[in-house]
Amino acid sequence: MSKPTIRIAAIPGDGIGTEVIEAGMEVLHAVSERDGNFDIDAETFDWSTQRYLDHGDFMPEDGLDTLRTFDAIFFGSAGDPRVPDHITLWGLRLKICQTLDQYANVRPTKLLPGINGPLAGVGPKELDWVIVRENSEGEYAGAGGRVHQGLPEEVGFDVSVFTRVGVERIQRFAFELARKRPRKLLTLVTKSNAQRHGMVFWDAVFDEIKGDYPDVTTDKMLVDAMTQRMVLKPESIDTVVATNLHADVLSDLAAALSGSLGIAPTGNLRPEKNVPSMFEPIHGSAFDIMGQGIANPLGSFWSGVMLLEYNDQPKAAARLMQAIERVTAEGTHLTQDLGGTATTREITDAVLEAIRQSNA
Repeated sequence: MSKPTIRIAAIPGDGIGTEVIEAGMEVLHAVSERDGNFDIDAETFDWSTQRYLDHGDFMPEDGLDTLRTFDAIFFGSAGDPRVPDHITLWGLRLKICQTLDQYANVRPTKLLPGINGPLAGVGPKELDWVIVRENSEGEYAGAGGRVHQGLPEEVGFDVSVFTRVGVERIQRFAFELARKRPRKLLTLVTKSNAQRHGMVFWDAVFDEIKGDYPDVTTDKMLVDAMTQRMVLKPESIDTVVATNLHADVLSDLAAALSGSLGIAPTGNLRPEKNVPSMFEPIHGSAFDIMGQGIANPLGSFWSGVMLLEYNDQPKAAARLMQAIERVTAEGTHLTQDLGGTATTREITDAVLEAIRQSNA
């Protein structure tokens, strides 16, 4: 019987995305070879702001059709100071996420061994969360506009769009995820005291469906109170579900509390698996350190763990995660954002060696 093959579309994008995706593909190939149960077939695409400046588009006209033929997308970052961010984001990353309806954005957060977060006395047992972000609606639906531009009465508005289909499917996804975790605890985050329509709708749907998951304990928080809870009572949190905007902000705070945005991974998931899901570090393009060889590749490695899990390779995913944790625990190969001096190359080599030595 032939081995399964994971077909990966690698899109480094902008800034340090090119550096961390190159490193990420190295470790994915290494864990594939070490595991021996599957192969990786990867193709790299130059879709980026540079392409936009050279050719007038971020991807070719048939780019999305091309992506549909892959099992997974491995994405670096989108953003370049030469082009306004909203043009880059909507022309590349959001175009992929929204057109392929990757509606579940999953962002795990935990303190890795050997890394001290900014919260005194908080360790891995107290900070181990998963934030589930609705990835297709809300303030990021693209509904809105600007009128009377340049005049004193100019108006700009974005309309938050929430549908029953969209709200229920992401909440049920979060319930299913929460019931697979040891604590079986799900927190709903909204702002229903001030946003009396869409957020109250989110609360109402949650109340309607939670009875279908009697094994999951639930609670609710307003988003501003949730930021305090994350800092003051991190041990009280496990799985969180929130709107596109709220979870976007909360997950960046979560990454900072775990030590650095450079660590944090993301999966933009299409749970039905009828199109590829996209995996990426959340740190952005970081043009200020581009080309210096000091970018932290751990976020791309951890995103690779999620890619492997989602493509039915749990053993390989565990092997890669163990390699990451072994390197961070040793403490000798940490990048500058984690208080070390290691280069991207050095930490990549350390993880590659840990993969080779793995007995998992």
